[in-house]
Amino acid sequence: METTADRPLCLVTGASGYIGGRLVPELLAAGFRVRCLARSPGKLRDHPWADQVEVVRGDVTDPASVGAAMREVAVAYYLVHAIGTGRGFEDTDRESARVFGAQAADTGVRRIVYLGGLAPAGVPERELSPHLRSRSEVGRILLESGVPTTVLRAAVIIGSGSASFEMLRYLTERLPVMVTPTWVRTRIQPVAVRDVLRLLVGSAQMPSDVNRTFDVGGPDVLTYQDMMVRYAAVAGLPRRVILPVPVLTPRLSSYWVGLVTPVPASIARPLTESLRHEVVCRENDITRYVPDPPGHPIGFDEAVRLALKRVQDAEVATRWSSASVPGAPSDPLPTDPDWAGGSLYTDLRERTVDAPPEALWRVIEGIGGENGWYSFPLAWSVRGIADRLVGGVGMRRGRRDAHRLRVGDSVDFWRVEEIEPGRLLRLRAEMRLPGLAWLEMRAGVDDRGRTRYRQRALFHPHGLLGQAYWWSVSPFHAVVFGGMARNIARTAEQAGGHGPGHGAPSADRTASPTVRPTR
Repeated sequence: METTADRPLCLVTGASGYIGGRLVPELLAAGFRVRCLARSPGKLRDHPWADQVEVVRGDVTDPASVGAAMREVAVAYYLVHAIGTGRGFEDTDRESARVFGAQAADTGVRRIVYLGGLAPAGVPERELSPHLRSRSEVGRILLESGVPTTVLRAAVIIGSGSASFEMLRYLTERLPVMVTPTWVRTRIQPVAVRDVLRLLVGSAQMPSDVNRTFDVGGPDVLTYQDMMVRYAAVAGLPRRVILPVPVLTPRLSSYWVGLVTPVPASIARPLTESLRHEVVCRENDITRYVPDPPGHPIGFDEAVRLALKRVQDAEVATRWSSASVPGAPSDPLPTDPDWAGGSLYTDLRERTVDAPPEALWRVIEGIGGENGWYSFPLAWSVRGIADRLVGGVGMRRGRRDAHRLRVGDSVDFWRVEEIEPGRLLRLRAEMRLPGLAWLEMRAGVDDRGRTRYRQRALFHPHGLLGQAYWWSVSPFHAVVFGGMARNIARTAEQAGGHGPGHGAPSADRTASPTVRPTR
């Protein structure tokens, strides 16, 4: 009789990302044990599958942590890349792949599985976009590691929450008439995310003599223009007018995409650069090892239909923004035991709320996205636009789920760092700042049994520029943060009613910004 220990163990890197976060439950459903390697294990704790996997701390650039994570592993999934981290991302990708391959060989891993990008036929590697060139090099390094490796190469992945899908979705929905780059006429072979996941799982059981790349795609070969027209038809939109022009370079295209869609220019640029050349599968050999079941591969129209249903039903499991923004701060929260000290500016607001704590918590957990930030919308919009102009994520990322949050979720230009359901939501800023910033919101009950709302904004400045930034924006805090506290309390009261025992009407107690001295 087979025991749990007898089932093959898979290591998944990138489990906090779009594909990795969806692959884990698929592997569990297929009967594998799963171990996840994560730089910040806490970011995985709220996933529905978190209690079914082993999570270890580590980084793919660190040989010791990778080696430890690979002990007893049969199949290792490499689902990370350094896209958007700056000019040195190719070096980072190269070194990470070498570490991963070497440690897999040393620990006896039976197979590596890697998801890369579909490269155009007949184009020398040196002429590829940096993004595709790096993906190709990573695949080659893993194939040469001495461990049997499966490299799946996909073009545009269509699924709810994918960067490619959201780029397509927002361009089509927001622009009935589009002046577009010439790459909208490039032929592409999109693939449904469900087929990508199916092939990733199936690759775990390939024979030991298989060590090669496989092109993977759906049944349709389309131009990007075709995809926009067909998306509009599936979504029930009027036919779009698309006017390609030759003057929009990939760089300019990325800024255009960044202005119209939630995908920032730092991610849009490698996606658009990859569309300069035709990316169509040259073979379909993967079916020899992972046969297509009935109804697969899924066609483009059906993939869009499935993705839109997920969006409409608020069942998006992961999004392109699931992974943290490269270079985002990871320092400990000030006041934590390992806080190293330094100046800390705090804006504290507290209010008594005439509503049950549960009503207040629903408002807190629903903040951001379409619900907004409950104060001075113009100020938030301007701050988001300013962030986009300097290469930040801006306010357009929205939320994965309109009502529920989990650690690691993105909320506009914040990231959920901590959540204690019913009590605490702590967000870490991922906008471009000369320092570190957090926003905390708490629901509780005071010693008289009244519901209390406590809101705290913290800023740890970096140098004189950080100090100047704080004092330049502090005059607006009474409007932005004060109005936010008042409106959150008022919204909770309107939603939760004025039942007995919930205290008097809201009373505001505002602490002026304070500075904690260096210690």
